[in-house]
Amino acid sequence: MSDALKHECGIAHIRLLKPLDYYKKKYGSTFYGINKMYLLMEKQHNRGQDGAGFASIKFDVEPGERYISRVRSIEQQPIQDVFSKINNRINDTLESNPLLKDDVSLQKKHIPYIGEVMLGHVRYGTFGKNSVESVHPFLRQNNWKHRNLILAGNFNMTNVKDLFNNLVELGQHPKEYTDTITIMEKIGHFLDAQVRKIYKDLKKEGFTKSECSPLISKRLKVSKILKKSSKDWDGGYVIGGMMGHGDSFILRDPAGIRPAFYYKDDEVIVVASERPAIQTAFNLKLNQIKEVPPGNALLINKSGELAIKEILTPVEKKACSFERIYFSRGSDADIYKERKELGKLIMPTILKEINYDISNSVFSYIPNTAETSFYGMIESVDNYLIKKKTNEILNNTDISKEKIIKVLSEKARIEKIAIKDVKLRTFITEDSSRDDLVEHVYDITYGVIKKTDTLIIIDDSIVRGTTLKKSILKMLDRLGPKKIIVVSSAPQIRYPDCYGIDMANLESLIAFKALLSLLKETNQYSLIESTYKKCKKQELLADSEITNYVKDLYALFSAEEISNMITSLLSTDVTSAEVKIIFQSIENLHKACPNNLGDWYFTGNYPTNGGNRVVNNAFINFYEGNKKRAY
Repeated sequence: MSDALKHECGIAHIRLLKPLDYYKKKYGSTFYGINKMYLLMEKQHNRGQDGAGFASIKFDVEPGERYISRVRSIEQQPIQDVFSKINNRINDTLESNPLLKDDVSLQKKHIPYIGEVMLGHVRYGTFGKNSVESVHPFLRQNNWKHRNLILAGNFNMTNVKDLFNNLVELGQHPKEYTDTITIMEKIGHFLDAQVRKIYKDLKKEGFTKSECSPLISKRLKVSKILKKSSKDWDGGYVIGGMMGHGDSFILRDPAGIRPAFYYKDDEVIVVASERPAIQTAFNLKLNQIKEVPPGNALLINKSGELAIKEILTPVEKKACSFERIYFSRGSDADIYKERKELGKLIMPTILKEINYDISNSVFSYIPNTAETSFYGMIESVDNYLIKKKTNEILNNTDISKEKIIKVLSEKARIEKIAIKDVKLRTFITEDSSRDDLVEHVYDITYGVIKKTDTLIIIDDSIVRGTTLKKSILKMLDRLGPKKIIVVSSAPQIRYPDCYGIDMANLESLIAFKALLSLLKETNQYSLIESTYKKCKKQELLADSEITNYVKDLYALFSAEEISNMITSLLSTDVTSAEVKIIFQSIENLHKACPNNLGDWYFTGNYPTNGGNRVVNNAFINFYEGNKKRAY
C-alpha cells in the first residue's frame, strides 16, 4: 500500500532433451522451447518490469555459423517486446526462404533463437542504471566454444568491493563496478583456466588441436569452476549460466535466500524462480516440481545428464519471507495458504482493538496483493462469530425465534473500499501539485461507511509510508468513519535489505523514522551519535566481526511504542477519524511461514556476515547525510 517495492529478479531456464524435430512432430512446432520460455517469463513478470532478456544456444553447428542468440529490452512491456522481436525475426526468415517451412534442420541452421538450451531473465533495476546494457543475460564472448559464458541471475552481493578487488588482483581490468560483472568475470576466469589446462593435457596425450575441442566439452567440470568462483561470495543468489558448447547450471546460495525450482522428464529440464510458473507452463502437479537445495548447483551437461552437487556448505535455511508476504505470485499453493494464515493470525489483535464490535466494523484491503491475507482475516472473523453465536444460543435456554434470527444474522461487513486508477500518472514533479495527484490515485466507494463505523484495511506491508500518509489515509478519512485501522500482514520493516529488494537505506523506512522520533521524545537522541561512533570503529573490521548496533536502539522501545509513533507520523493530515496502525508480530510471521524464516528486514538478523556491514554502512550514511547505497 505505502510504496511499491522494486525487488529481486526472476530467471527461466529450459534444456530440451530431444532433437528439435521431435517437438515439431509431437507439438507441431520447432519453436516449442521458445514458446515455453515465453510462458515461464510472462508468468514471472511480477518479478521484473524494468527489463527482460533471452538467450539461446544451438548444438553441433558448423564453424562460421551462429550458435548463440541474445535479445534484451527495457521497453514498457519488455517481455512482450523481447518475444515480439524473436517472432518477427523468425517470420521474416521464413518468409524470405519458403524452403525452411517444414525442414527442421534448415530452420535450425538459418533461424536465430532456435536452440536446445535457453536462459531468460526478468529484471527490476535495483542496482545500476536501467539501461539495456544492465539487462541480463550477460554474454562473455570467446572464439573457443567452451569459453563463451552467458549469465543471468536473481541476486545481490554485499561484498562487491572485495569481489572487484579480487579480479584486479588476478590481473583483470573489469569494465564495470557491478556485482553481475564481477560474478561473471570470476566464473569466466576459472572457466578459462580449466579449458586451458584440459587443452594442454589433451595435447600431451597426443590429440591434435581440432580433436581437442569436443573432448574439452566432455572433460569440463563445471562444479569445480563454481566452487572456486563462489567461495568468497556473500549475498542471496540464484545464478544461471550456459557455456557455448552446451553445459548449463543453476547455483543457489547456501542459506536458500533466493528461490529456485526445477522439473525434469524425458523431454525437458526446466528451472524457474517460481513454482507456479513451471506448473502453469507445463501443466504439472505440485509434487512433480522440486526445489534446488541451498548451496547446491543443478548441473546439465551437453549430453543432457542432470546432476545436483553441493558447491557451498549449506547453512541454516533463511529463505526470504517477503517472497511469501508480497513478491511471489499468490497462486503457489503454499504461499496462498501462508498469506491466508498471516491474515488469520493478526485477527485477534484487531478484534481487541475494535472491542469485538463486528456490527460497526467494515473490512477491506489495499492493494490487490493483500487480498489473500484479507480472506484469512475474514475467515478468522467468521470463526469468531460462529463461537459467539453458538454460546449466545446455548447459554440462553429461553431464547425466542426473533432473538435467534438476530443472533444468526450478525456477520462481517465486507466492502470494496478502494480501487486503483491505473490510468492516472503522477507526472508533475512539483511537490504540491504532485501530492494532489497522488491523493487521487485510488478511487473510493462512497455510501457504505457510517459515522459509527470502524474501517479496517489490511495491507501486505508498510515500508516507507509515503503513499499511506499522502493519499490513502486522507482518502479513507473522507468516507467519514469513526476510526481507521490499517493492518500490516508483515511486521515493522526496520532494516535495509541487501539481497535483492530495493531497500538500500535506513532513513526512508517509516519504522526508523519512528525510532528517531521516540529517541527525541525520550531525550535519548544522543545515542545516535554514540551508535555512529561504534559503527565507524567497525569499518576496517572483517564482516564476521561486525555487530549490528542499530538493534540496540530499537531494543529501547516496545513494538507497540514504535507502532504508535508510526501511527502518529503518518496520520498528521487526517482531520476526522481516529487512526491506528497494527503490525504483524515476528512470532506470528514464523508460524505462518515456517519454512521461510529469513526475517532480517524485520529483526536485523542477517543470514550472511555481509548483512551486518550493510546495516552498519546504512547507519553511517544516514548520520553523515550521504544518499548513496549501503552496498
